[in-house]
Amino acid sequence: MNYPNAVSRKQWQEARKAFLEDEKQVTRARDALNARRRRLPMTPIDRSYTFKSTIGDLRLIDLFEGRRQLIIYHNMLAPGSDHVCPGCSLYCDHIGSLEHLHARRTTFAVVSRATVPEIERVKARLGWTFPWYSCFGTTFHDDFVGTEDSSFGLSVFIRNSDGIFQTYFTSGRGVELPSNTFCLLDITPWGRQETWEQSPDGWPQEPAHSWVRIHDQYETHGLRK
Repeated sequence: MNYPNAVSRKQWQEARKAFLEDEKQVTRARDALNARRRRLPMTPIDRSYTFKSTIGDLRLIDLFEGRRQLIIYHNMLAPGSDHVCPGCSLYCDHIGSLEHLHARRTTFAVVSRATVPEIERVKARLGWTFPWYSCFGTTFHDDFVGTEDSSFGLSVFIRNSDGIFQTYFTSGRGVELPSNTFCLLDITPWGRQETWEQSPDGWPQEPAHSWVRIHDQYETHGLRK
C-alpha cells in the first residue's frame, strides 16, 4: 500500500496551510454558486396532486406543514417490489432531526411511488421517522424526476400568495452534498437565512448561527412563516 509521504510536524503544517488556501477557494466558489441558485427563476405548479399517507389524502400544499419552503427527496421505492435501493437507503439514513430545518421555515419530506403499506414496512424495518408520502397512482414522480436518466432526486419548492413554485432539482451525484441541515438549506431559495449570505433583498436573514438550538429547544411558534 502506498501511503502518503511521512514528514516532520512543521512540514505537515506548511503543507496543510497551503492546501487550506485551496479549500477556502472552493468554499467561496460554493458560496457564490449558492447565491446564484437563490436567484434562479421559479416555475409554477399548475397540476393538482394527491398524496397518500397514514393520516389520509394530502395535497402538495399540505406537505409544507405550514412552512414556506419544501424539500422533497424522491425515493426510488416502487409499488409491488421488495427491492429497497441501497443508494436511497444510504441517503435516507443521513436524515436526522428535522427541527433545525423547521427553524429555517423549511420542511423536508420523502415521496415514493410505492403504496403507504409498502412505505410503512420499510420505515419500520429501517427505523426511519421522517415524513414519507406515497404518490401512487399519480404522475408526480414522472413529472418531477422522469423515467429514464433520473429515477431519484431532490426537488425544492416555495409557496407564496400566488401559489406553489418549483425552484430547483438535482439528481445523480447532485444529491450527495445536500445531506445535512446546512447543505439542504443551501439548495433552497432562502438559503441559510443568515446575514453573511449574498441573498436577494427581502429574504429573511439573521446573524450567523444565532438561530441554532438543541433540536428539542426550538420554539415552533412563528417559525412556520
